[in-house]
Amino acid sequence: MHAWTEVTDVEELEAIVGRPSQPARDKVRSRLSDLDVDWLRAAPFCVLATASGDGCDASPKGDPAGRLVHVLDQQTLAIAERPGNRRVDGYRNVLDNPHVGLLFLIPGRGDTLRVNGRARLVRDAPFFEEMTVKGHRPVLALVVEVSEVFHHCAKAFLRSGLWDPATWDPEAVVPRRAVIAQRLERQGESVEELDRYYAGPSYSAGLYG
Repeated sequence: MHAWTEVTDVEELEAIVGRPSQPARDKVRSRLSDLDVDWLRAAPFCVLATASGDGCDASPKGDPAGRLVHVLDQQTLAIAERPGNRRVDGYRNVLDNPHVGLLFLIPGRGDTLRVNGRARLVRDAPFFEEMTVKGHRPVLALVVEVSEVFHHCAKAFLRSGLWDPATWDPEAVVPRRAVIAQRLERQGESVEELDRYYAGPSYSAGLYG
């Protein structure tokens, strides 16, 4: 077996990948522009990255466009928390380390919006009313003070073909969710029971309450 050759310092890293162009290097801003706000209002999905002394986490967040993010001002945004599996790994990290990274996606778009900042958990605030979906206010909100914001290019999405339906075959290699759950998480239940659970009305009915 061949030994790995690791990169151990910034100089070596830059020698391999090169340095960013001037536009890429200088595009980072500390405040949301009107275009950023438009993007946030159009995005129904984001990934929240957090870290603590015990490790790191990347958590998906989703809501209808216009309800996922509430922009309080040019340096503050809030993301609604909805009912889920209650692990709240990312939120536990925030309590230990407030630094977060966010990646906002719009379906069909290859470019993305990246936001870095400091976060805190808020259990109630007047703006929760504006984040109500199907009659349900969020149970929590992650409020982020923006320190860095910039748009990211589409090359990763182009390489992956993520939005190209010709590449979609979700069960070609990996089995459906019910099979995964039965093999790894819920061995006491049959695949048929889990199929009914994930496809049934109770699963979708629990999205907000």
